[in-house]
Amino acid sequence: MRFKSVISLVFLVISLISCSEGEYKIVNVATPIYMSKSDFRKSVEILPPKSIIESGKIYAYNNLVLVNDVKKGIHIINNSNPENPIKIAFIKVIASTDMEIKGNYLYVNSLMDLVVFDISDVENIIEVARLEDVFPDYTDYPTMENLVFDFSNESLEGKIIVDWKITKEERLIEDTYYEMDFATTEALSLASTGQGGSLARFKIVDKFLYAVDSRNINIFNISNLDAPQELQDVYVGFDIETIFNSGDLLFLGSMRGMYIYNISSPATPVFISEFSHGTACDPVIVDDTYAYITLRAGNSCGAFTSSLEIVDITDVNNLKLVKSYPMDNPYGLGLKENILFICDGTSGLKVYDKTDVENLILKNTFEEITAFDVIPMTNKLLMIGENTLYQYHYTDSGLNLLSEFSLN
Repeated sequence: MRFKSVISLVFLVISLISCSEGEYKIVNVATPIYMSKSDFRKSVEILPPKSIIESGKIYAYNNLVLVNDVKKGIHIINNSNPENPIKIAFIKVIASTDMEIKGNYLYVNSLMDLVVFDISDVENIIEVARLEDVFPDYTDYPTMENLVFDFSNESLEGKIIVDWKITKEERLIEDTYYEMDFATTEALSLASTGQGGSLARFKIVDKFLYAVDSRNINIFNISNLDAPQELQDVYVGFDIETIFNSGDLLFLGSMRGMYIYNISSPATPVFISEFSHGTACDPVIVDDTYAYITLRAGNSCGAFTSSLEIVDITDVNNLKLVKSYPMDNPYGLGLKENILFICDGTSGLKVYDKTDVENLILKNTFEEITAFDVIPMTNKLLMIGENTLYQYHYTDSGLNLLSEFSLN
Protein backbone atom coordinates (compact mmCIF):
# COMPACT_ATOMS: atom_id res chain seq x y z
CA MET A 1 0.00 0.00 0.00
CA ARG A 2 1.05 3.63 -0.46
CA PHE A 3 1.69 5.59 2.73
CA LYS A 4 2.60 9.14 3.42
CA SER A 5 4.16 10.33 6.61
CA VAL A 6 2.02 12.88 8.38
CA ILE A 7 4.88 15.35 8.39
CA SER A 8 5.42 15.17 4.63
CA LEU A 9 1.72 15.58 3.95
CA VAL A 10 1.49 18.56 6.28
CA PHE A 11 4.29 20.32 4.44
CA LEU A 12 2.47 19.74 1.16
CA VAL A 13 -0.63 21.53 2.37
CA ILE A 14 0.79 24.34 4.51
CA SER A 15 3.15 27.21 3.93
CA LEU A 16 5.20 29.32 6.29
CA ILE A 17 3.94 32.87 6.53
CA SER A 18 6.30 35.45 7.96
CA CYS A 19 5.28 39.01 8.78
CA SER A 20 6.79 41.94 10.63
CA GLU A 21 8.53 41.08 13.90
CA GLY A 22 6.33 41.09 16.96
CA GLU A 23 2.97 41.07 15.15
CA TYR A 24 0.26 38.90 16.76
CA LYS A 25 -3.04 37.62 15.45
CA ILE A 26 -6.03 35.64 16.80
CA VAL A 27 -6.08 32.34 14.90
CA ASN A 28 -7.74 28.92 15.00
CA VAL A 29 -5.16 26.44 16.30
CA ALA A 30 -5.50 22.79 15.30
CA THR A 31 -3.66 20.55 17.73
CA PRO A 32 -3.54 16.85 16.82
CA ILE A 33 -4.88 14.21 19.18
CA TYR A 34 -2.59 11.16 19.10
CA MET A 35 -2.91 7.47 19.89
CA SER A 36 -0.50 4.60 19.53
CA LYS A 37 -1.49 2.17 16.81
CA SER A 38 -1.84 -0.67 19.31
CA ASP A 39 -4.19 1.33 21.56
CA PHE A 40 -6.11 2.56 18.54
CA ARG A 41 -6.76 -0.96 17.30
CA LYS A 42 -7.89 -2.14 20.74
CA SER A 43 -10.29 0.76 21.23
CA VAL A 44 -13.45 -0.71 19.63
CA GLU A 45 -16.27 -1.16 22.15
CA ILE A 46 -19.92 -2.18 21.99
CA LEU A 47 -21.69 0.18 24.38
CA PRO A 48 -25.24 0.91 25.55
CA PRO A 49 -27.13 3.69 23.74
CA LYS A 50 -25.71 7.17 24.28
CA SER A 51 -26.27 10.74 23.14
CA ILE A 52 -24.85 11.72 19.78
CA ILE A 53 -22.11 14.35 19.51
CA GLU A 54 -22.30 15.17 15.79
CA SER A 55 -24.60 13.35 13.39
CA GLY A 56 -23.00 12.27 10.14
CA LYS A 57 -24.08 9.79 7.51
CA ILE A 58 -27.18 7.63 7.68
CA TYR A 59 -27.75 4.01 6.63
CA ALA A 60 -30.83 1.78 6.53
CA TYR A 61 -30.82 -2.02 6.71
CA ASN A 62 -33.90 -4.16 7.27
CA ASN A 63 -35.50 -2.71 10.42
CA LEU A 64 -32.36 -0.92 11.53
CA VAL A 65 -31.19 2.64 11.01
CA LEU A 66 -27.52 3.38 11.58
CA VAL A 67 -26.23 6.91 12.15
CA ASN A 68 -22.56 7.81 12.19
CA ASP A 69 -21.41 9.93 15.11
CA VAL A 70 -18.65 11.69 13.22
CA LYS A 71 -15.26 10.17 14.12
CA LYS A 72 -16.76 8.54 17.21
CA GLY A 73 -18.73 5.48 16.04
CA ILE A 74 -22.11 4.14 14.94
CA HIS A 75 -25.48 4.49 16.67
CA ILE A 76 -27.78 1.48 16.09
CA ILE A 77 -31.53 2.25 16.06
CA ASN A 78 -34.42 -0.22 16.02
CA ASN A 79 -36.81 1.19 13.42
CA SER A 80 -39.42 -1.58 13.44
CA ASN A 81 -41.93 1.12 14.34
CA PRO A 82 -40.92 4.27 12.41
CA GLU A 83 -43.23 6.33 14.60
CA ASN A 84 -41.23 5.29 17.66
CA PRO A 85 -37.56 4.51 16.87
CA ILE A 86 -35.51 3.08 19.74
CA LYS A 87 -31.75 3.26 20.24
CA ILE A 88 -30.23 -0.18 20.73
CA ALA A 89 -26.49 0.26 21.02
CA PHE A 90 -23.45 2.34 20.16
CA ILE A 91 -20.42 0.88 18.41
CA LYS A 92 -17.37 2.91 19.38
CA VAL A 93 -15.10 3.08 16.33
CA ILE A 94 -12.56 5.90 16.48
CA ALA A 95 -12.30 8.07 13.35
CA SER A 96 -15.19 6.36 11.57
CA THR A 97 -17.20 8.19 8.91
CA ASP A 98 -18.63 5.53 6.58
CA MET A 99 -20.43 2.20 6.64
CA GLU A 100 -21.99 -0.51 4.47
CA ILE A 101 -23.84 -3.74 5.27
CA LYS A 102 -24.28 -7.01 3.48
CA GLY A 103 -25.78 -10.18 4.91
CA ASN A 104 -25.68 -8.91 8.51
CA TYR A 105 -22.01 -7.89 8.26
CA LEU A 106 -21.24 -4.25 8.90
CA TYR A 107 -18.16 -2.69 7.26
CA VAL A 108 -16.80 0.49 8.88
CA ASN A 109 -13.73 2.59 8.20
CA SER A 110 -11.46 3.52 11.08
CA LEU A 111 -8.68 5.76 9.78
CA MET A 112 -6.39 3.46 7.77
CA ASP A 113 -8.23 0.25 8.74
CA LEU A 114 -11.41 -1.53 7.61
CA VAL A 115 -13.34 -3.10 10.51
CA VAL A 116 -16.04 -5.79 10.10
CA PHE A 117 -18.81 -6.53 12.60
CA ASP A 118 -21.35 -9.35 12.80
CA ILE A 119 -24.67 -7.63 13.60
CA SER A 120 -26.93 -10.67 13.13
CA ASP A 121 -27.71 -10.38 16.84
CA VAL A 122 -27.89 -6.69 17.71
CA GLU A 123 -27.80 -7.62 21.38
CA ASN A 124 -24.42 -9.24 20.82
CA ILE A 125 -22.51 -7.33 18.13
CA ILE A 126 -19.08 -8.85 17.49
CA GLU A 127 -15.97 -7.52 15.75
CA VAL A 128 -14.96 -10.33 13.39
CA ALA A 129 -12.21 -8.86 11.21
CA ARG A 130 -9.88 -5.92 10.82
CA LEU A 131 -7.89 -5.22 7.68
CA GLU A 132 -4.97 -3.03 8.68
CA ASP A 133 -3.46 -0.21 6.64
CA VAL A 134 -5.80 -0.57 3.65
CA PHE A 135 -6.72 3.11 3.22
CA PRO A 136 -3.62 5.03 2.11
CA ASP A 137 -5.10 8.54 2.23
CA TYR A 138 -6.77 8.42 5.59
CA THR A 139 -5.58 11.54 7.42
CA ASP A 140 -8.39 14.08 7.79
CA TYR A 141 -7.12 17.62 8.08
CA PRO A 142 -9.50 20.34 9.31
CA THR A 143 -10.25 23.26 7.00
CA MET A 144 -11.26 26.73 8.14
CA GLU A 145 -10.12 30.32 7.88
CA ASN A 146 -7.06 31.52 9.82
CA LEU A 147 -6.03 27.96 10.63
CA VAL A 148 -2.73 27.09 12.30
CA PHE A 149 -1.38 23.56 12.81
CA ASP A 150 0.49 23.02 16.09
CA PHE A 151 2.68 19.89 16.22
CA SER A 152 4.97 21.16 18.96
CA ASN A 153 3.76 19.18 21.96
CA GLU A 154 4.50 15.58 21.11
CA SER A 155 6.57 13.35 18.87
CA LEU A 156 4.73 11.61 16.05
CA GLU A 157 6.90 8.52 16.11
CA GLY A 158 4.86 5.35 16.59
CA LYS A 159 1.62 7.31 16.83
CA ILE A 160 -1.25 8.33 14.61
CA ILE A 161 -3.55 11.34 14.53
CA VAL A 162 -7.10 10.30 15.41
CA ASP A 163 -8.69 13.74 15.75
CA TRP A 164 -8.01 17.45 16.19
CA LYS A 165 -8.61 19.91 19.02
CA ILE A 166 -9.50 23.38 17.71
CA THR A 167 -8.88 26.42 19.92
CA LYS A 168 -8.64 30.17 19.37
CA GLU A 169 -5.31 31.62 20.42
CA GLU A 170 -3.21 34.71 19.95
CA ARG A 171 -0.07 33.70 18.07
CA LEU A 172 3.03 35.49 16.85
CA ILE A 173 2.49 35.44 13.11
CA GLU A 174 6.10 34.68 12.20
CA ASP A 175 5.89 31.46 14.26
CA THR A 176 2.73 30.06 12.67
CA TYR A 177 2.13 27.61 9.88
CA TYR A 178 -0.94 28.43 7.83
CA GLU A 179 -3.03 26.03 5.86
CA MET A 180 -3.10 26.44 2.09
CA ASP A 181 -6.35 26.36 0.13
CA PHE A 182 -7.73 22.77 0.02
CA ALA A 183 -10.19 23.77 -2.68
CA THR A 184 -7.14 24.61 -5.53
CA THR A 185 -34.61 -1.96 0.00
CA GLU A 186 -35.67 -2.92 2.62
CA ALA A 187 -34.84 -6.45 1.41
CA LEU A 188 -34.67 -9.21 4.04
CA SER A 189 -32.46 -11.98 2.67
CA LEU A 190 -29.15 -12.79 4.35
CA ALA A 191 -27.33 -11.72 1.20
CA SER A 192 -29.07 -8.35 1.06
CA THR A 193 -27.30 -5.02 1.33
CA GLY A 194 -28.57 -1.92 3.02
CA GLN A 195 -29.06 1.56 1.63
CA GLY A 196 -26.91 4.59 2.27
CA GLY A 197 -27.39 8.22 1.41
CA SER A 198 -25.86 10.28 -1.39
CA LEU A 199 -22.91 11.35 0.77
CA ALA A 200 -21.65 7.77 1.14
CA ARG A 201 -18.05 6.88 0.38
CA PHE A 202 -18.69 3.11 0.70
CA LYS A 203 -20.69 1.07 -1.81
CA ILE A 204 -21.25 -2.68 -2.08
CA VAL A 205 -21.97 -4.04 -5.54
CA ASP A 206 -22.52 -7.81 -5.61
CA LYS A 207 -19.38 -9.39 -4.11
CA PHE A 208 -17.28 -6.25 -3.96
CA LEU A 209 -16.97 -3.32 -1.60
CA TYR A 210 -15.80 -0.08 -3.20
CA ALA A 211 -14.52 2.56 -0.76
CA VAL A 212 -13.29 5.91 -1.99
CA ASP A 213 -10.79 8.08 -0.20
CA SER A 214 -9.63 11.43 -1.48
CA ARG A 215 -7.64 9.87 -4.35
CA ASN A 216 -8.49 6.20 -4.82
CA ILE A 217 -11.13 3.56 -5.24
CA ASN A 218 -10.16 0.98 -2.62
CA ILE A 219 -11.54 -2.42 -3.65
CA PHE A 220 -12.36 -5.43 -1.47
CA ASN A 221 -13.62 -8.87 -2.43
CA ILE A 222 -16.32 -9.76 0.13
CA SER A 223 -17.30 -13.19 -1.24
CA ASN A 224 -16.58 -14.33 2.32
CA LEU A 225 -18.48 -11.66 4.19
CA ASP A 226 -16.56 -12.08 7.42
CA ALA A 227 -13.15 -12.17 5.72
CA PRO A 228 -12.85 -9.45 3.05
CA GLN A 229 -9.79 -9.49 0.81
CA GLU A 230 -8.03 -6.32 -0.21
CA LEU A 231 -7.48 -5.95 -3.96
CA GLN A 232 -5.44 -3.45 -5.94
CA ASP A 233 -6.74 0.07 -5.48
CA VAL A 234 -7.36 2.36 -8.46
CA TYR A 235 -6.08 5.92 -8.51
CA VAL A 236 -8.83 8.25 -9.73
CA GLY A 237 -7.76 11.83 -9.02
CA PHE A 238 -8.02 14.41 -6.27
CA ASP A 239 -10.67 15.41 -3.71
CA ILE A 240 -12.97 12.42 -4.27
CA GLU A 241 -15.96 12.78 -1.95
CA THR A 242 -18.80 10.37 -2.77
CA ILE A 243 -19.69 7.19 -4.66
CA PHE A 244 -22.94 6.09 -6.33
CA ASN A 245 -23.68 2.91 -8.28
CA SER A 246 -26.02 2.27 -11.19
CA GLY A 247 -25.71 -1.05 -13.01
CA ASP A 248 -22.14 -1.53 -14.22
CA LEU A 249 -21.20 2.07 -13.54
CA LEU A 250 -19.74 3.91 -10.57
CA PHE A 251 -20.34 7.65 -10.36
CA LEU A 252 -17.78 9.46 -8.22
CA GLY A 253 -18.41 12.97 -6.94
CA SER A 254 -15.33 15.12 -6.41
CA MET A 255 -14.64 18.76 -5.70
CA ARG A 256 -13.67 19.17 -9.35
CA GLY A 257 -16.30 17.12 -11.17
CA MET A 258 -18.07 13.80 -11.64
CA TYR A 259 -16.07 10.74 -12.76
CA ILE A 260 -17.65 7.64 -14.31
CA TYR A 261 -16.05 4.18 -14.04
CA ASN A 262 -17.13 0.89 -15.62
CA ILE A 263 -17.15 -2.11 -13.24
CA SER A 264 -18.22 -4.84 -15.67
CA SER A 265 -14.90 -6.36 -14.55
CA PRO A 266 -15.55 -5.68 -10.84
CA ALA A 267 -11.99 -5.98 -9.59
CA THR A 268 -10.63 -3.51 -12.13
CA PRO A 269 -12.77 -0.37 -12.58
CA VAL A 270 -12.08 1.40 -15.87
CA PHE A 271 -12.40 5.14 -16.38
CA ILE A 272 -15.01 6.18 -18.96
CA SER A 273 -15.53 9.93 -18.77
CA GLU A 274 -15.83 12.95 -16.54
CA PHE A 275 -17.98 16.03 -16.18
CA SER A 276 -16.01 18.99 -14.88
CA HIS A 277 -17.39 21.87 -12.89
CA GLY A 278 -16.05 24.68 -10.75
CA THR A 279 -14.47 23.60 -7.48
CA ALA A 280 -17.24 22.74 -5.00
CA CYS A 281 -18.38 20.01 -2.61
CA ASP A 282 -20.20 17.54 -4.79
CA PRO A 283 -22.44 14.49 -4.15
CA VAL A 284 -24.06 12.84 -7.17
CA ILE A 285 -27.00 10.50 -7.82
CA VAL A 286 -28.40 9.23 -11.11
CA ASP A 287 -31.46 7.78 -12.79
CA ASP A 288 -31.57 6.14 -16.23
CA THR A 289 -31.10 9.43 -18.08
CA TYR A 290 -29.65 12.10 -15.83
CA ALA A 291 -27.09 12.70 -13.13
CA TYR A 292 -28.06 15.13 -10.38
CA ILE A 293 -25.15 16.94 -8.73
CA THR A 294 -25.36 19.39 -5.86
CA LEU A 295 -22.51 21.90 -5.69
CA ARG A 296 -22.01 23.53 -2.32
CA ALA A 297 -20.11 26.75 -1.85
CA GLY A 298 -18.10 27.59 1.23
CA ASN A 299 -14.60 28.07 2.61
CA SER A 300 -13.46 24.47 2.27
CA CYS A 301 -15.54 23.80 -0.86
CA GLY A 302 -14.14 26.62 -2.96
CA ALA A 303 -17.18 27.76 -4.94
CA PHE A 304 -18.83 31.14 -4.45
CA THR A 305 -22.35 29.99 -5.36
CA SER A 306 -24.32 26.81 -4.69
CA SER A 307 -26.36 24.99 -7.29
CA LEU A 308 -27.99 21.82 -8.59
CA GLU A 309 -26.50 20.63 -11.89
CA ILE A 310 -28.43 18.19 -14.08
CA VAL A 311 -26.31 16.29 -16.62
CA ASP A 312 -27.52 14.11 -19.48
CA ILE A 313 -25.80 10.69 -19.14
CA THR A 314 -27.63 8.95 -21.99
CA ASP A 315 -24.24 8.70 -23.70
CA VAL A 316 -21.70 8.32 -20.91
CA ASN A 317 -18.93 9.17 -23.36
CA ASN A 318 -20.56 12.49 -24.22
CA LEU A 319 -21.90 14.12 -21.05
CA LYS A 320 -24.00 17.27 -21.45
CA LEU A 321 -25.12 19.83 -18.90
CA VAL A 322 -28.89 20.22 -19.24
CA LYS A 323 -29.78 22.80 -16.61
CA SER A 324 -28.40 24.49 -13.50
CA TYR A 325 -30.60 25.61 -10.60
CA PRO A 326 -29.48 27.93 -7.78
CA MET A 327 -29.45 26.47 -4.27
CA ASP A 328 -28.64 27.92 -0.87
CA ASN A 329 -26.40 25.37 0.88
CA PRO A 330 -27.05 21.87 -0.53
CA TYR A 331 -25.71 18.61 0.88
CA GLY A 332 -27.33 15.24 0.08
CA LEU A 333 -30.08 14.40 -2.37
CA GLY A 334 -32.29 11.46 -3.34
CA LEU A 335 -34.72 10.17 -5.96
CA LYS A 336 -38.07 8.42 -5.73
CA GLU A 337 -39.68 7.90 -9.15
CA ASN A 338 -40.35 11.46 -10.44
CA ILE A 339 -39.59 13.13 -7.12
CA LEU A 340 -36.23 14.73 -6.34
CA PHE A 341 -35.34 15.44 -2.71
CA ILE A 342 -32.62 17.97 -1.93
CA CYS A 343 -31.19 18.63 1.52
CA ASP A 344 -30.48 22.35 1.29
CA GLY A 345 -28.75 22.71 4.63
CA THR A 346 -30.31 25.35 6.87
CA SER A 347 -32.88 26.07 4.15
CA GLY A 348 -34.43 22.67 4.87
CA LEU A 349 -35.63 19.77 2.75
CA LYS A 350 -36.84 20.70 -0.75
CA VAL A 351 -39.12 18.41 -2.76
CA TYR A 352 -39.24 18.77 -6.55
CA ASP A 353 -41.23 17.17 -9.36
CA LYS A 354 -38.55 16.25 -11.90
CA THR A 355 -40.86 15.04 -14.68
CA ASP A 356 -39.40 17.82 -16.84
CA VAL A 357 -35.81 18.34 -15.66
CA GLU A 358 -35.54 21.61 -17.54
CA ASN A 359 -38.47 22.95 -15.56
CA LEU A 360 -38.31 21.50 -12.06
CA ILE A 361 -41.41 22.21 -9.98
CA LEU A 362 -40.90 22.90 -6.29
CA LYS A 363 -43.67 20.92 -4.58
CA ASN A 364 -42.78 21.56 -0.97
CA THR A 365 -40.14 22.92 1.37
CA PHE A 366 -39.74 21.63 4.91
CA GLU A 367 -38.26 24.68 6.60
CA GLU A 368 -36.98 25.36 10.10
CA ILE A 369 -34.85 22.20 9.97
CA THR A 370 -31.29 21.59 8.90
CA ALA A 371 -31.24 18.87 6.24
CA PHE A 372 -28.03 16.87 5.70
CA ASP A 373 -28.87 13.69 3.77
CA VAL A 374 -31.84 11.53 2.74
CA ILE A 375 -32.60 7.90 1.93
CA PRO A 376 -35.74 7.46 -0.18
CA MET A 377 -37.03 3.98 0.64
CA THR A 378 -39.99 1.96 -0.64
CA ASN A 379 -42.55 3.21 1.85
CA LYS A 380 -40.88 6.10 3.62
CA LEU A 381 -38.21 8.76 3.44
CA LEU A 382 -35.40 8.91 6.02
CA MET A 383 -33.60 12.18 6.60
CA ILE A 384 -30.78 13.14 8.96
CA GLY A 385 -30.01 16.64 10.10
CA GLU A 386 -28.65 18.41 13.17
CA ASN A 387 -28.60 15.31 15.41
CA THR A 388 -32.18 14.42 14.52
CA LEU A 389 -33.63 11.52 12.49
CA TYR A 390 -36.74 12.51 10.53
CA GLN A 391 -39.07 9.98 8.87
CA TYR A 392 -41.78 10.78 6.37
CA HIS A 393 -44.55 8.73 4.80
CA TYR A 394 -45.24 9.17 1.09
CA THR A 395 -48.73 10.38 0.18
CA ASP A 396 -50.37 11.44 -3.06
CA SER A 397 -50.07 15.03 -1.93
CA GLY A 398 -46.48 14.84 -0.73
CA LEU A 399 -44.88 13.81 2.58
CA ASN A 400 -46.36 13.36 6.04
CA LEU A 401 -44.09 13.40 9.07
CA LEU A 402 -44.01 10.02 10.85
CA SER A 403 -41.51 10.87 13.56
CA GLU A 404 -38.87 13.34 14.63
CA PHE A 405 -36.34 11.43 16.73
CA SER A 406 -33.68 13.35 18.64
CA LEU A 407 -30.38 11.50 18.87
CA ASN A 408 -29.19 13.58 21.81
